[in-house]
Amino acid sequence: MLYFWIKTLHILAIISWMAGLLYLPRLFVYHAGVPVGSETSELFKVMERRLLKAIMTPAMIVAWICGLWLAYDQSAFSQTWFSLKMMAVLIMSGVHGLLARHVRMFAEDQNNRSHRYFRIVNEIPTVLMIFAVGLVIFKP
Repeated sequence: MLYFWIKTLHILAIISWMAGLLYLPRLFVYHAGVPVGSETSELFKVMERRLLKAIMTPAMIVAWICGLWLAYDQSAFSQTWFSLKMMAVLIMSGVHGLLARHVRMFAEDQNNRSHRYFRIVNEIPTVLMIFAVGLVIFKP
């Protein structure tokens, strides 16, 4: 029964983390287009910080802990599909770190990236998610 509770928690954490990974770059797209120091810019800073600190990072930590527990429980570490999925999750964690860096840059009014850059960054988690889910479902 514990397995199903951990799996449920893992899925909920992944959904929360992915929501943030998809939404935060979208906030950056809009934030990059407003003047530094404006009321709108300051509102975006609060939204970005809260999304990262209150939702994304805790969800990522829970997803990692539960995912590793599930992998251990199911002896997945030696399976090829799992190694590929871990590669995608590591890259996704790197994207999380990149987004955290951009939150800091915006907070310090130091952003030097255009909305176009953030539109491209916004697609990376989607591709990684599709790849990881496909690996979990099909286990090639």
